[in-house]
Amino acid sequence: MKKNIMILPSLAFMLAMAACGADEKSEQATPGQEKNDDIKVSKTEKKMQSEPFTVLVDLKDSKGQTTGTAELEETEEGVRVHVKAEGLPEGSHGFHFHETGVCEAPDFKSAGDHFNPDEKKHGLETEGGPHAGDMPNLEVGKDGSVDDEFTAKHVTLEKGQPNSLFQDSGTALVIHAGEDDGETQPSGDSGDRIVCGVIK
Repeated sequence: MKKNIMILPSLAFMLAMAACGADEKSEQATPGQEKNDDIKVSKTEKKMQSEPFTVLVDLKDSKGQTTGTAELEETEEGVRVHVKAEGLPEGSHGFHFHETGVCEAPDFKSAGDHFNPDEKKHGLETEGGPHAGDMPNLEVGKDGSVDDEFTAKHVTLEKGQPNSLFQDSGTALVIHAGEDDGETQPSGDSGDRIVCGVIK
């Protein structure tokens, strides 16, 4: 009987220790689970960052009046640009991204030169070109309006990239008075700047 009495407390002690060990393993599994959760959150954030998003640019004329908008959307091919404006002279107009996000009327020279982080020549078809900010001419109808869409393949809306339109100083969209001939340096002989919009 005495042997049995001694065995029972020992057995109870061993069972208690086993239970504690199971609890410790359970607690040790928690950090691993947290790590998995962190990975899931990271993947979700990355997916959100890679999803297309749009930016709306307010386009203003030399009098400071809004004349239209340009909607920018990141795509796999580049930045899709959808321009809708009115009150413009009929004909072809040079249309470019410029290097500084400042649009001081009436001449908009504050927007600086064409956006050209790779220091290339001007013109979509020019050897050694184009500027990242070069785009096709806008074709304005007899009623003074334009509703056009195309893709700028040499820029991005992704922050931190050399060709990102979201620079520290911003960038700008500029419509010129005349047609861009696609070859004259440094801006295609497209004349005065008549409309400007800040991208920030």
